[in-house]
Amino acid sequence: MRITLLFVVSLFVSGCSSTYVNQDVTGKLFPAVNGESLEKKAVSIPDDFNHDFTLLLIGYKQNAQFDIDRWLIGLDMTKTDVAAYEIPTIQGLFPRMFKPFIDNGMRAGIPKQLWKGVITVYKDGDRVQQFTGNQSPNNARVVLLNNKKQIIYFYDDGFSVEALNNLRALL
Repeated sequence: MRITLLFVVSLFVSGCSSTYVNQDVTGKLFPAVNGESLEKKAVSIPDDFNHDFTLLLIGYKQNAQFDIDRWLIGLDMTKTDVAAYEIPTIQGLFPRMFKPFIDNGMRAGIPKQLWKGVITVYKDGDRVQQFTGNQSPNNARVVLLNNKKQIIYFYDDGFSVEALNNLRALL
């Protein structure tokens, strides 16, 4: 019984997700999508960001958190002054059904003072993944927006010091 249930669930999950070829989105406008912060506040991305520069660290799988953490540590260690947001982006109907469970799991592992900087995207998750591509889903998508919501830096090849320095040069 458990094996059958596990098989049905895994089939349903795999059937609800698509793989999109990675692409460089530098120079493009970030698509308008909706998310919710871990503080349970609705956020319109990128419209609600009113900074000169906004950094989005987009993760498509839980394992992308390792890459995102390296970016956040690198930004902190280099004292990079930029508004940065973690954007867990999940596609498919099945994950949306478990949104409260997933978000509560993130709240349990993230200090409360950081919740406003973590914005989950469920309904529009497929749109974001199609926009950037989602091959190598353990790598974060690093997106630097200017105040016109245009992407002026994009990187999806895992953390590197060179990539961090290239990002910092644009700031």
